[in-house]
Amino acid sequence: MTTNEPAQEPRNPQDPLTERSLKVIVADDQATVREPLAAVLDMTEDIDVVAAAADGTEVLAAVAATPVDVVLMDLRMPVMDGTEATRRLSEEHPGTAVVVLTTFADDDSILAALSAGARGYLTKNAGRQDIVRAIRAAAAGQSVLDHEVQNRLLATVRTRPPADAQSLPPGLTRREREVLTLIGQGLPNRAIAEKLFISEATVKTHINNLFAKAGIRDRADAVRRAIAAGLA
Repeated sequence: MTTNEPAQEPRNPQDPLTERSLKVIVADDQATVREPLAAVLDMTEDIDVVAAAADGTEVLAAVAATPVDVVLMDLRMPVMDGTEATRRLSEEHPGTAVVVLTTFADDDSILAALSAGARGYLTKNAGRQDIVRAIRAAAAGQSVLDHEVQNRLLATVRTRPPADAQSLPPGLTRREREVLTLIGQGLPNRAIAEKLFISEATVKTHINNLFAKAGIRDRADAVRRAIAAGLA
């Protein structure tokens, strides 16, 4: 992770999430990573780092004590690893989003974390601004995958047999498929609205309808479904 960037990430006045501080937990078993990262993020105007954890059990205990918006989660930790902690958070605290921040970008790690419910996946060469954007996106119900992770997912899917016709329901409208395609490309709602020349409110309506029809759980699941269906 690189942190040699300006300490203050400006607040976006158009983003309702920035009207309050996002409560964040930083989880990493290495204090030399965990503590500087927590300190840097805590300097961001709309982020409040409420706890730092060295393993998954500490994450679960911290979230049980103080509900938070986002956990920035390492994967390889002792006692309870990040994938299991993510799965437990998804089941026990579904209002808390997880963004993975790890050195591992292999297929098994990526798929396991996303399947467990992670809403974002970054590698530790991500800059502070990338991490801040991912935290904000996850808190807003969006997913963020860095380019390396996105490319590996695409490569993994493309080496498998083509998805069958049931990968997406036949009742999706043309616009819903367009929205799913753009989600699969990692675009947030605002960018989708600009691409399609519609309002963000209309994008959200299409997403709600799409998720209901296709049984999609969240943005990360939508990315997987878009890739599997050959839309991204």
